[in-house]
Amino acid sequence: MGTADQAALLLRRQLMELQKKPVEGFSAGLFDDEDLYKWEIMVVGPPGTYYEEGYFKASMVFPKEYPQRPPTLTFISDIWHPNVHKNGEVCISILHEPGEDKYGYEKADERWRPIHTVETIMLSVISMLAEPNDESPANVDAAKEWREEYTTTFKKKVKACVRKSQDF
Repeated sequence: MGTADQAALLLRRQLMELQKKPVEGFSAGLFDDEDLYKWEIMVVGPPGTYYEEGYFKASMVFPKEYPQRPPTLTFISDIWHPNVHKNGEVCISILHEPGEDKYGYEKADERWRPIHTVETIMLSVISMLAEPNDESPANVDAAKEWREEYTTTFKKKVKACVRKSQDF
């Protein structure tokens, strides 16, 4: 069995598991029933955060080498967050290629490992929404606002994204 066949089997199994036993905070499905490698994710803003009551659409694209290599997760909905690039791509350790970080910022065990699943990724993303890592921002402007203008400018921008996300 080839790598792509194994990846497809694993993805099908994970999708079925999530549909049988949904996990609080997100839902997942395929954009197209013919393509197991591109998933549509709906993230519910975590309670007790500025993102609460938001419904943020994202896409998760898996490489044919999954689970040896990580998927990419990109928000389609507008989202203002220190760990989300302005193009929507999520930047968290477990989505970084496995092995040592050439910059020495992340330990190998914080990065992608084949034991991660869609569920563990999404739980990390929900945690990231609640507690950004402003030490290593993907969006420097959002990180600066999170640190310096949390209850004013940052809150206002996030709340605008939440309102927009409710019009899906």
